[in-house]
Amino acid sequence: MKVAVIGCGNISKLHFIALSENPDVQIIAVADIKPERADAAAAEYGAKAYYSFDALLENEAPDAIHICTPHYLHTAMAAKALAKGINVLTEKPCSATLEEVDALRKAQSASGKQVGICFQNRYNACVQYTKGVIDSGDMGKVKAIRAFVTWSRDEYYYSDDWHGTLEKECGGVLINQAIHTVDLMQYFGGKCKKLTAHIANDHLKGIIEVEDNASVLMELENGVTAMLYATTAYAENSDVLIEILLEKGKLRLEAEKLFAIDEKGEMVQIKCGSDVVFHGESYWGSGHSALINDFYSCLKEGKGFEIDAFEGGHAAKIVAASYKSAKSGESVEVQL
Repeated sequence: MKVAVIGCGNISKLHFIALSENPDVQIIAVADIKPERADAAAAEYGAKAYYSFDALLENEAPDAIHICTPHYLHTAMAAKALAKGINVLTEKPCSATLEEVDALRKAQSASGKQVGICFQNRYNACVQYTKGVIDSGDMGKVKAIRAFVTWSRDEYYYSDDWHGTLEKECGGVLINQAIHTVDLMQYFGGKCKKLTAHIANDHLKGIIEVEDNASVLMELENGVTAMLYATTAYAENSDVLIEILLEKGKLRLEAEKLFAIDEKGEMVQIKCGSDVVFHGESYWGSGHSALINDFYSCLKEGKGFEIDAFEGGHAAKIVAASYKSAKSGESVEVQL
């Protein structure tokens, strides 16, 4: 399968690694508005360089396109590619607003092509183990979930032309860093029905336009309460913690580690799988290659990819609803 990558910045490196290791794909083209980045990626992976998305679409006919651009471009680029009969794998968020999620879903349905959203942490071994325990019912039903994202982003991180801006990043810690955790919370506990959110810029006032602190109280299906706290004002990039309270104990995920806590409070670590190989930062998770390989397996076998605009769009809608709640000061019903 012929593949193109749009956006040759930091996150694209994980896509290039996974694609270069997959014998079923060939990287034929790359595009970036910064010529030096496009040229470097093209030279490394034997592809043709373009300096705009439109130029690539006019001259190439890839089977799939990877979108690794700033957030505000994701939905429009995906819709344009789908309209030309090209499958799309996009970095998160797939969309920045409630309306964009609906537009992307409509574009996917109209095209008959596949859309994939990069929520790679679903592929982590301990996430899969946790999901299996929850679905089995062995520890009873989920009662509540709490999650903490405590990372560090300094002034240098926002020194490019899009991070920290409302126009291009479309938000801060919620839409960029914590959206992966939002996705896992509803993956484990059920779809979000209603939420109340608060956001603030406490760390880099006058430097960024977006939030660096957020809290979201979610009401999930079946009466499950979920609480998220996220910040980029911490001193380090700590492992994300997700704790799931079940009827017969707790499961606690800390990045690639899983602990089971019984009803007496005794904790044991569970070995979930093989040793983890990280291609990027460890706190990102290790699932990018697994997700990308699964996407192409689905294309090859004619199966639907699970985390599409409908399934993957849930987290984007929760984040968009959180911004709406934070702005109004009121609870918001979430129409997923």
